[in-house]
Amino acid sequence: MTIEAGDRFVLSHARPRRMTERMLTPALIFVLVMLAPLSLMIGHAALSPGDILSGLRGEGTAAIILYEIRLPRLMLAMMVGGMLGLSGAALQGFLRNPLAEPAIFGAPQAAALGAVIVLYSGLTSAVSYALPLAAIAGALGSILLVFLIAGTQAHLVTMILSGLAVSSLAGAATSLVINLSPNPFAVTEIVFWLMGSFEDRSMRHVALALPFILVSGALLLRCGGGYRALTLGEDVARTLGVNMKRLRWITIGASACGIGAGVAVSGAIGFVGLVAPHLARPFVGADPQRVLVPSGLIGAALLTAADILVRLVPATSEIKVGVVTALIGVPMFLYLVASRRGFLGPGEAA
Repeated sequence: MTIEAGDRFVLSHARPRRMTERMLTPALIFVLVMLAPLSLMIGHAALSPGDILSGLRGEGTAAIILYEIRLPRLMLAMMVGGMLGLSGAALQGFLRNPLAEPAIFGAPQAAALGAVIVLYSGLTSAVSYALPLAAIAGALGSILLVFLIAGTQAHLVTMILSGLAVSSLAGAATSLVINLSPNPFAVTEIVFWLMGSFEDRSMRHVALALPFILVSGALLLRCGGGYRALTLGEDVARTLGVNMKRLRWITIGASACGIGAGVAVSGAIGFVGLVAPHLARPFVGADPQRVLVPSGLIGAALLTAADILVRLVPATSEIKVGVVTALIGVPMFLYLVASRRGFLGPGEAA
């Protein structure tokens, strides 16, 4: 039996879907449809709905603003946000830990290190896919390193400390690369890029990230039945036909691939993968398979809304999206840790 076979078995024992759950996905799609024109309208040069329609037809300066600036920005916000939300839900389902998310494993920081090395070496001008490939390699290496140090069944404290160590190491290495850079303008560009932003992005960035994100998202969605079976324990999941080794490597590889591609085009954006699944669970319950799609849509909506917000805040220079997500995500992470103190108590084995 395969993961899909186990999925069919557990599906027959799943609870009936509630009305709120059935309406959640259409509601989230509606929210994204509403956010899309707002994202296209708001900016230094405000566009009216009529300007957007004429611009989409290729008429006037509105067409240049839309196709060169606003549309790539909107597409990247939805793509990267969706990937972060989906990978966060997948990692939480695989580890059976509601606090798991890509940033805890140091994946965004390690992906940023890989991308910064490529930017520093100048390979981006010679090899178009050098940037996303380096970021993917960094994200994959960080998740693998955390699993090697802590193990897949590690206590939450061990997992967080391992991820913190990997994240700190990646951050220190990134700082070293910045310090060694002989060009002060390149240093400024790298520092601002590390904060996470969709400013000054083009369709080239969309084309670089889209193949990796699509393949990664499809692989994670196919693993939903395996995550559902894992809620019964690894031994039971194996009896249901779940290939645990295959599930582990697909989850690690697809998450790293999608996160790395997102970091390569947007910089380091954290905590979306933590927040999105927790916003979905009140509507769909704890079933990790049913959390996947809503988490991806919520992640896309969150990052699109954050990208709109940074353009509305009056400032001499645009606030970075990564700063906004951190301001939202860190308090929520602390709240989740505090509300689950039982997991961190002294009586628990680390």
